[in-house]
Amino acid sequence: MANPLKKLVSCVVLDLDGTLLNTDGVVGEVLKGFLGKYGKQWDGREAQRIIGKTPLEAAAAIVEEYGLPCGKDEFLAGLHPIFSARLCNIKPLPGANRLLKHLSGHGVPMALASNSPRGNIESKISYHQGWKDYFSVVVGGDEVTAGKPNPEIFLEAAKRLNTEPSSCLVIEDSMPGVTAGKAAGIEVVAVPSVPKQAHLYTSADEVINSLLDLQPEKWGLPSFQDWVEGTLPIEPWYIGGPVIKGFGRGSKVLGIPTANLSTEGHSSLLSEHPSGVYFGWAGLSTRGVYKMVMSIGWNPYFNNAEKTVEPWLLHEFNEDFYGEELHLVIVGYIRPEVNFPSLESLIAKIQEDRKIAETALDLPLYSIHKDDPYLKSS
Repeated sequence: MANPLKKLVSCVVLDLDGTLLNTDGVVGEVLKGFLGKYGKQWDGREAQRIIGKTPLEAAAAIVEEYGLPCGKDEFLAGLHPIFSARLCNIKPLPGANRLLKHLSGHGVPMALASNSPRGNIESKISYHQGWKDYFSVVVGGDEVTAGKPNPEIFLEAAKRLNTEPSSCLVIEDSMPGVTAGKAAGIEVVAVPSVPKQAHLYTSADEVINSLLDLQPEKWGLPSFQDWVEGTLPIEPWYIGGPVIKGFGRGSKVLGIPTANLSTEGHSSLLSEHPSGVYFGWAGLSTRGVYKMVMSIGWNPYFNNAEKTVEPWLLHEFNEDFYGEELHLVIVGYIRPEVNFPSLESLIAKIQEDRKIAETALDLPLYSIHKDDPYLKSS
């Protein structure tokens, strides 16, 4: 069934930090080091309070929360050179390059509207090939009288695109951004950058898990044509380690024996990838290479406290292999992580994921990765 059309739009206005770029990861690393000088420890608890704020507002929130012996301006001045030196390390979020290339290739006008100063925005996008040319309009927080949640930045973006705000679609990760978009009279798709917070974004017209899940055709824009038999090919990525005892629910509760990996040492890698169901190849150092489907995330049905990796090797094993080295090559994406009304519906969906992965991995597009040397390394 085709999705019903929500609205016809002709332009797209995007936020930058947390929407297209994984700025939060670098900000966290910088703050960890910087706050250490004051004998304070950044634990991420302020992340939600600073997302979507102007740099000065974010600085004020941190200075207040940690009781720092400096003003917000002094804090920002000290942080600025350290952060600027790390701009080249900020990676695009999964699906960002795909979305920008797609919209640009179909001639859809795009604007960037960010609370960051204009110069800061231009520096960030300069490290990403083609990005400067994708946007016909860039509006920084220093070009308007008030940043988000004030709607001015989006109204200014629409004006510079020579279009009505109602003809635009805003894509945002923060609540101030969503509020600003709605106040400007624009349809807003929210991609929450803070985990487990989607329920707070009720004012958005649609909430999606990541840019991989955006369906442009819902808004009258050209649809992606890159899905293959229910799967989305992605740039392969790698994760490995010894198999650990999980929650004990895979076999007992679900009838699905997952080979859990420890997340220790992998937190930054996992933060780069949206929660959801993926698939690829699994190599066990002493046994061979197997098809694999896996979930990354908090498993809403069981409400995990931390982001986990739960691979299911699609093979009948006669015994456990705890402690053995497991290497995974992840080659495709199936769907976002969702909650289920019952255990039965969860199990049915996991079995459906298995079928999709098993079939897809026979395609040359994916089967070529079965010979990846990483799978056979110990």
